[in-house]
Amino acid sequence: MLYITRDGLVDAEKIKVKIFSTIEREKMDRINGIVIHQTDSPTAEATFNSYRNAGANGAHFLIEKDGTIYQTASLYRRANHVGKLKSRCLANHTCTPTDLKIVEQLRNKPTPLSRHEHAKPHPDRYPSNGDSIGIELVGMSLGPKDNKTYESVTDAQNASLKWLMKELSETLRISLREVFRHPEVAWKVKTEASTAKW
Repeated sequence: MLYITRDGLVDAEKIKVKIFSTIEREKMDRINGIVIHQTDSPTAEATFNSYRNAGANGAHFLIEKDGTIYQTASLYRRANHVGKLKSRCLANHTCTPTDLKIVEQLRNKPTPLSRHEHAKPHPDRYPSNGDSIGIELVGMSLGPKDNKTYESVTDAQNASLKWLMKELSETLRISLREVFRHPEVAWKVKTEASTAKW
């Protein structure tokens, strides 16, 4: 179990706290899930440089290629890391007939579909920016823009991710069924975090 301070900071030997207020948004009252990402940058420092910009997007944790874990945002603050939601009921074949009709009409319209999904309570929708923790794994995407492939996650990253997932899920009572790779929940390169293991 992790010890989390009143400010949402994790006090653990394996985690280096390096908070960027520029990626933190409003208060997050509930955490329903975790979304795993890759940075599309070569190092943690390159990602931190982008986090230093006012209004930057980012995630709550970042895991360097050597397995070093950084906490970059409070667990009690929203961070913009998910983007436009896909339809969970469509992916799971659980839409009601009425919702299926709406979702099918919006299938190729990410912004309206995301608005429709955000109107649903969790777990009828995927975890979003407002109720999920983001974990970034340092890793580049390679190849042409329309056919990018993310480099493999290192063994050290996967070991750290496995430890962090276990601790977060137990401490915050998050079901591992509510942990997703970024492309599962939003429009992203399909290979992002595809080699991540937890």
